[in-house]
Amino acid sequence: MDPDDLDHDHDSLATREAALHAARALILADLAAADVADAEVVSLVEDAVAQRRWWVEQWPEGAGFVAGLVAQDVQDGLLERYGRWPLCPRCDENPHALAVEPELGPDPHWVCEASGTALAPVGSLRGTL
Repeated sequence: MDPDDLDHDHDSLATREAALHAARALILADLAAADVADAEVVSLVEDAVAQRRWWVEQWPEGAGFVAGLVAQDVQDGLLERYGRWPLCPRCDENPHALAVEPELGPDPHWVCEASGTALAPVGSLRGTL
């Protein structure tokens, strides 16, 4: 094997792992902002990151999309166990969860689907909720 291939593989692995760790940190920050980051919920985040690790190994070019995907995975897991999260802080009359947009893309944001308003980047809910 060519040594350049090893360097590229190492760089690719480092990029994927950095994206996964960044996604974990962003989601944990948003969970902490909503005061729901207990041990069971953190385990849910860890499971989502582990599942996305396989996904990003299969599609390394998608590393920039991992934060939004992990956010959606955690939302789905919380819906099954606890209910909708995070709730839109602007729509008291019709409570609904914020959505992650884009669903598959870089720079994910929490968006109120009722108004179409982007409220905060994923990882930046503190002060919004």
